[in-house]
Amino acid sequence: MTTLLALDTATEACSVALLHDGNVLTHYEVIPRLHAQKLLPMIKDLLAEAGIGLSALDAIAFGRGPGAFTGVRIAIGVVQGLAFGLDRPVLPVSNLAALAQRAFREQGVTQVAAAIDARMDEVYWGCYREVAREMTLVGAEAVMPPQLAALPPDASGEWFGAGTGWGYAERIGVKLAGRDATLLPHAQDLLTLGTFAWQRGEAIVADDAQPVYLRDKVATPKAR
Repeated sequence: MTTLLALDTATEACSVALLHDGNVLTHYEVIPRLHAQKLLPMIKDLLAEAGIGLSALDAIAFGRGPGAFTGVRIAIGVVQGLAFGLDRPVLPVSNLAALAQRAFREQGVTQVAAAIDARMDEVYWGCYREVAREMTLVGAEAVMPPQLAALPPDASGEWFGAGTGWGYAERIGVKLAGRDATLLPHAQDLLTLGTFAWQRGEAIVADDAQPVYLRDKVATPKAR
């Protein structure tokens, strides 16, 4: 039976989750600026609770962004360090997708406009629909001023807004059935998405683990 670890430090929340013997264990704390000190002890405690060592892991899922640059780098550094040492593959998971998956898990909503406050008067934005209990991206993830955020062209039915980007709700011209601007990504949902990816054979070697900042994509053409 597959044993997967998931970790996330891309926002104010720091969380870890473990799938072992079909059971899921999680630890979640909102601890801004303490991720670097807290993450490894949280992983150690979770493994101890499950009664296993790091060598029992088949792969490690991680929040690859978008999110706070420092937080995303912490996750990449830890996951690469662990995966290199264990010679295990890794599973990059979008933090916007994790937000949508959490909204689906907690609210039962099947269409989610996920938004993370990107600072600098911008939001990280992605729209997701549930397919076989997995929140899947519709269109592309992007970073933009709140007033430019929009649902997919073919959008119909009810949409739910999830994430801190909805603090700009009055500037986002999107009609919603409901929203939660306090929602942060949770490693439990990274674990769910990582499990789907693992089953599809999408694991990669640790060396290929890269952060996704989204801002880089926007800035590169201007630099030319």
